[in-house]
Amino acid sequence: MLPLRAIARRILSPSFRASRCSSSISSFPRTISSLLHTPLSDEKASETVTITGWVRSVRRMKNVSFAHVSDGSTIHPLQAVLTKEQSENLSMGASVKITGEWKESVRGKGQQSRELLAEKVEVFGEADPLTYPLQKKYQTPEFLRTLLHLRSRIPANTNLLHLRSGLISTLTAFFAENSFIQCHTPVITSSDCEGGGEVFTITRPKDFFKTPKYLTVSGQLHLETLVAAVPRVWALGPTFRADKSDTARHLSEFYMLEVEIAFIDTLDPLIALIEDMVKTLIRSISTSRLGRETLSAAGGGDKAKELEERWRGLLERSWSRITYTEAISRLGSAVEQGDVQFVSPPVWGAALQAEHERFLAQTVFNGPVFVTDYPKGLKPFYMLPSVSTPPAPEGGETVACFDLLVPTVGELVGGSLREHRYDELLAEMRRQGITVRDEDEEAESLRWYLELRKWGSVKHGGFGLGFDRLVCYLAGVENIREAVAFPRWYGRCDC
Repeated sequence: MLPLRAIARRILSPSFRASRCSSSISSFPRTISSLLHTPLSDEKASETVTITGWVRSVRRMKNVSFAHVSDGSTIHPLQAVLTKEQSENLSMGASVKITGEWKESVRGKGQQSRELLAEKVEVFGEADPLTYPLQKKYQTPEFLRTLLHLRSRIPANTNLLHLRSGLISTLTAFFAENSFIQCHTPVITSSDCEGGGEVFTITRPKDFFKTPKYLTVSGQLHLETLVAAVPRVWALGPTFRADKSDTARHLSEFYMLEVEIAFIDTLDPLIALIEDMVKTLIRSISTSRLGRETLSAAGGGDKAKELEERWRGLLERSWSRITYTEAISRLGSAVEQGDVQFVSPPVWGAALQAEHERFLAQTVFNGPVFVTDYPKGLKPFYMLPSVSTPPAPEGGETVACFDLLVPTVGELVGGSLREHRYDELLAEMRRQGITVRDEDEEAESLRWYLELRKWGSVKHGGFGLGFDRLVCYLAGVENIREAVAFPRWYGRCDC
């Protein structure tokens, strides 16, 4: 059996993909992307091709018509030249199949250097121009959220689908290259991992599971069971929180990238892995056509330059690291010097608010910053106490954890070392009122999680990354509801 790294290299190699895919896709129509981005050879001034897709616009002249057709493979449409008769039944949104001669444009210097001279046009599905909601004009994100079943046809939204897919492909290769195993954790669980109580409870059919069950808020606890058998695991899956926050940063259903690693006793390996992972993702898009189209979809001009600078900043600027105590001190000093005023004063023992996180990442460090060793009272029961940190006010206890803050977004990643000692974990669970039952009790509990510390326990840690927030950040999208094809948030689940 080949080792994981060798398998990853084989699967990702162009020759492997070509040999495995050429026979299966040869019967499919050419994608518009392959036509637009593959130059015609000198020996082949033209070729006969067939495309399928949806009409984005139709421009009718006296004797000829021009149709822009998109098939979702790129944000750029293909221009087809049609006779007046061929364009009679075409309208924006209609699905078509066009066969014709793909050749250099006779007009030369237009937006598209090549065009399709249609020989045969077949309409699969008409779109009544009087009722089709996606007209050729600017439509606000708020309006498009009322058309979740249609908005993926908008080029910017199509690009977000490609970006998500590309990032997942790169992540899969990255973790395989580093000997991680991808796992799948359950969506239905018996516990609230974070302990915040913001869970969706499954109520029907009544008594189906005999005891209360919930939609997962995190796969972490289950990954911890797997990392006791396979030392490096990762998962990417949906999580759910009954959070009534109605902001541009919150969803009720969202995807989390979660990682657990065994046999580590400091935060350093986790922090190094995150930096390497994020930089790998950025390099993968910044040098590709996907990256160029993402910049174009961002709006071009100043917006594209700003987004490109964001990518460059993550690659080239240093990633800073401070403790929570140092962060509170810096925030307090900035307030005292009159540099900033916060709605919520930065006080040791209180959670960092979004305004604090943005100020640290954008103003103090002007780049990514890991904030480590938060007060114990702010974090869940499973975190390991800090080993060595600067003295905290009034002897406050801290835990070995971190949040990664980035400009504009704020918190992007959260992680920690996990409490691996049985007695200490049991005491903390009891202190926080978490049920730990004996075998003959009926009450639900986390006994199974505690038992991981009884037999062969090891030091370990992990992190969770909000994948949808990452997509937002890398795409320059301001609202997380645009980064998800079918967003669910408080009061809304439309499609």
